[in-house]
Amino acid sequence: MSETIGQINRLVPGLQSQVTNKALELDGKDGPDFTEVFGKLINSVNNLQDQAAQAQKLAATGDAADLHQVMIAVEEAGISMDLLLAVRNKLVDAYQTLIRMPM
Repeated sequence: MSETIGQINRLVPGLQSQVTNKALELDGKDGPDFTEVFGKLINSVNNLQDQAAQAQKLAATGDAADLHQVMIAVEEAGISMDLLLAVRNKLVDAYQTLIRMPM
């Protein structure tokens, strides 16, 4: 399980430390706010997308020093977007399951 979290943390840098730090601050409280954690995830993915776009722009103008780094940035952005979409799909599926439950 911790290996999976480590892999996710490599895709979205700093997410695990943000979640654990927030959990430590809220020791006697309910726990980390889901909207805040999910918002940070979205912001991290957006930052990776922006970095990839900037790297592509540099490659197109010929200013990029290393094409491999451009491709790595693009792949990281793509994988992080896939992760975000998978999380979103699981959340929608869980919501639909709850809605269908009989009362």
